[in-house]
Amino acid sequence: MKHIAESTVRRLSLYLRFLEELEGQGRETISSEVLADSGGTTSAQVRKDLSFFGSFGKRGLGYSVTALAKRLREILGLGQPWQVVIIGAGKIGAALAQYRGFRARGFHVVGIFDSDPAKVGRTLDGVTVSDLAQLERELKQLKPQIAVLTVPADVAQELVQRLTKAGVRGILNFAPATLHAPDGVTVRSVNMALELEILSYALAHER
Repeated sequence: MKHIAESTVRRLSLYLRFLEELEGQGRETISSEVLADSGGTTSAQVRKDLSFFGSFGKRGLGYSVTALAKRLREILGLGQPWQVVIIGAGKIGAALAQYRGFRARGFHVVGIFDSDPAKVGRTLDGVTVSDLAQLERELKQLKPQIAVLTVPADVAQELVQRLTKAGVRGILNFAPATLHAPDGVTVRSVNMALELEILSYALAHER
């Protein structure tokens, strides 16, 4: 499949959320102009984004809300359930484990791990926190495709190696560290400090 820019994928996700809102309202069709407003872009960009994946809509009639939402879910890989494990049951990990929005999008938290004896054995939204020392053994049974890292930076890279050897193909990293993974494994990092700095820059340079 041709390479699709990350910015395009982000816009597709925004389009989908807006379409799902319209589905809930009973809306049947939508124009590229209205869809563009939802994603903060132009109608030409909407048509270009969608053209990577085939032909959508009819000239003068717009797009079917239900049909386009269904197709975008397929494109974004939301047509199948994803098994997720969370490494680190601290404040961020615990909050993510109890976030109901994951399950609604097809992401099912099936395991939570921590090395702190005080956290092991706790239950978060029906999932018991397991000892990190048992990670490899547990992963053989859980078979997750995605892992979320909410651990200190100094142990994050080691955990990437353990996870990838166990067959995990996608890692969402909250640790303040640059991580390296083998080919075939995707690592996405969430840098909250960076996002705040971008926000502070925007505020500081408002006209």
